Amino acid sequence: MQVEEARYLKRKVKFSSIDVHPTEKALVVNYELEATILGELGDPMLGERKECQKIIRVKSLNPGSDLTTLAKEIIDKCKLIHPSKLLEVEQLLYYLQSRKDSGPPSKASGKTQLQENPEVPTYDATEIDEVANINDVDDYMELLYEDVPEKIRGSALLLQLSRNPDNLEELFANETVIGALARVLREDWKKSTELATNIIYIFFCFSSFTQFHGVIMHFKIGALCMNILEHELKKYDLWNDELQKKKKLAESEKDNVKVKEDYEKSVKKYSELVKKQEQLLRVAFYLLLNLSEDLAVEMKMKNKNVVKMLVKCLERDNFELLILVVSFLKKLSIFIENKKEMSKENVISKLTKLIPCDHEDLLNITLRLLLNLSFDSELRSKIVKFGLLPKLVGLLNNENHKMIVLCILYHVSMDDKAKSMFTFTDCIPIAMKLLLESPEKTDIELLSLCINLASNKRNAQIICEGQGLKMLMKRAFKFRDPLLMKMVRNISQHDGPTKNLFVDYISDLAEAMLQADNDDFGVEALGILGNLTIPDLDYELIIREYELIPWIKRRLEPGSAEDDIVLDVIILVGTVCNDDACAKLLAESNIIHCLIELLNAKQEDDEMVCQIVYVFYQMIFHESTREVIIKDTQAPAYLIDLMHDKNAEIRKVCDNTLDIIAEFDPEWAKRIQLEKFRWHNSQWLDMIETRQMDEMADQYYGDEGGYDPYLQDTDILDRPDLFYGDAYENGYIMDGHLTPEYIDENGMYDGQPYDGQPYEGQPYDAHGQPYMPYGYDGIDIQDGYEPYARPESNMGFIDERYAGAVDQYGRPIQQEYGMYQNGNGDEEDEYDFGYGGYDPR
Repeated sequence: MQVEEARYLKRKVKFSSIDVHPTEKALVVNYELEATILGELGDPMLGERKECQKIIRVKSLNPGSDLTTLAKEIIDKCKLIHPSKLLEVEQLLYYLQSRKDSGPPSKASGKTQLQENPEVPTYDATEIDEVANINDVDDYMELLYEDVPEKIRGSALLLQLSRNPDNLEELFANETVIGALARVLREDWKKSTELATNIIYIFFCFSSFTQFHGVIMHFKIGALCMNILEHELKKYDLWNDELQKKKKLAESEKDNVKVKEDYEKSVKKYSELVKKQEQLLRVAFYLLLNLSEDLAVEMKMKNKNVVKMLVKCLERDNFELLILVVSFLKKLSIFIENKKEMSKENVISKLTKLIPCDHEDLLNITLRLLLNLSFDSELRSKIVKFGLLPKLVGLLNNENHKMIVLCILYHVSMDDKAKSMFTFTDCIPIAMKLLLESPEKTDIELLSLCINLASNKRNAQIICEGQGLKMLMKRAFKFRDPLLMKMVRNISQHDGPTKNLFVDYISDLAEAMLQADNDDFGVEALGILGNLTIPDLDYELIIREYELIPWIKRRLEPGSAEDDIVLDVIILVGTVCNDDACAKLLAESNIIHCLIELLNAKQEDDEMVCQIVYVFYQMIFHESTREVIIKDTQAPAYLIDLMHDKNAEIRKVCDNTLDIIAEFDPEWAKRIQLEKFRWHNSQWLDMIETRQMDEMADQYYGDEGGYDPYLQDTDILDRPDLFYGDAYENGYIMDGHLTPEYIDENGMYDGQPYDGQPYEGQPYDAHGQPYMPYGYDGIDIQDGYEPYARPESNMGFIDERYAGAVDQYGRPIQQEYGMYQNGNGDEEDEYDFGYGGYDPR
């Protein structure tokens, strides 16, 4: 059909039936709408037929209502119902009048009937609801310029259109309507929660499609919603405080009927307000959730404390709101900044009431949020702290949540402190049951959890109770599962009764180790054998029976196997060396030389070096192998080299081994002692040299660009050499000059009055004469000399070369610019300004 050919639209409405609403006090009118597009000549070009419903709410209906009058009013206002249906309408109204209210208002309605401020009249609920028409958008927009009741009515009609996705394009094209809605929301959202809910709901419908996000951002609806949410949450706190005050008052005055009635009335009003507010919160958060697809917008929300608002809403009981809030938090939790904010707001403690809960969808999304949060070690510890661990274990039997719970428990089991907490739950029996009853391909999440749990000694004992270890070994060998063998290996590392249980499986483990060439299963079997440090076990018999020495020597050759396998082989050698006979057998088979070669090749691998040194330590203990190590190998020399390794564990094992060698071999004892002295001496010399270098650097370079360091620590007036130069160094000082450090403020010399006579403890020179105080030489103290008397001249230091005229400060008087008196006092030398005789003129 060509658009230009269409000229007319023919609309036909046909009444079908009328019935009562199943839950509300309302009548439902069923009718059929037929729309036909006519061409230029009036012939039909396109037609469509649609079944529709119209809901007529009559909430004012009560036992005393006049049903006949109300039925006539309904027929007069609703053109869909023919007047002949008056009796039928009256009968339906009678049925509604006598029926008990069976449920809450329908959530399908585009507008709410709750009101916050009773003094503001809302759209009369007894009026007949209208069916919105896309062609009447302008009329609905005009209602937005009227009073609040009309604005609510207009927004409800526009919402009815917006909920149909087919109308969004046309509404979006009408910029005037969108602008009017944004203006009304910005100006009147505080006047009516119902109005705000309707308009935000309209923008939410637009936000469901990304192409409309631009216009929403243009009108700053997201920022406005954040302000609305913040305001509503503050109101909620005020309502709670007010209700708590009335509750305390009612409890204190139980005999006061009026106070009790006032409290009950307040509770009822509070419930209505909260219900209406939660509708607003839901649509506002949903709008923000849709807008947060853009990470830049999400960052703005984070800066406006959206995380804090969402966590606060977790205290609510509204199921639908909680699902939305938890979903939003789950989306935000993938970023570290948001996760830290959630931790700060104690989100884990708020989630405890939701796990478990009766709503499967809410429980599932809450567990997914908890899984995201469990990647953080601090939040994992809070999961244990707030008692969520037993609750999570209880959900393992629920197939809908089992995998998510296993992942959370795996994360929790990563922390060593948390592993022991599993012993106080039913986790291990449930996990063992799931593991042993699972098919051949076991869930990796379940195996990972079991591997972590087995690394705790108490958990390992619980796992091995009864036939636990036997069933694990049977399943591991049946399916040759390397991960299950890793779990068994973790069990084998614990000392105590669990280790002795592995004696029955040594032959199976040895065969698996020899048959599997570089196979993961065989590597785990090798690791289990290396962990079996059982004193009464005959390792020599095992080595001879399975001919392990040639196999060990092949594996110890550099490059013959992966480092992990070689490391496990070395651990196995260290374990079997506990047996004296076995250690002798290995020493005679030249294993030590293989280890030394490997030590040279892998000297950068600290773990491998440490295990090789431990093998030497084990062999030194046995008399039969001690002589071989000390006399026939260079192992002690390598141990001396490693004595000062940077790795503390290597140093510790080396020291213990060298102490044993020094005890049994005097020659090596001297070498070890000499090496220790050299090391200590070199450390001391390095320290002294470093200190001297630092002092020299401070002296010559200082902290202020090379100045004398003493200048920064003393008064500059105490440095006469800075003023008088060489004269100070040559010792020309005036009579009566006193050195401050010898004469104190009371005229005491070294703490005693000085009278020119020798005193006890006074030092003497080479000629037997007592040293005089500095500046007292040749002065008769008994003649009444005053130490602090000023000399006639102010000159402190003079030089015979400058015996000519001086100024008041004792400086030679300059005869002419650039000319100074020479040493003869009568001739003048030209001052060359430091240019070495070069005349710059």
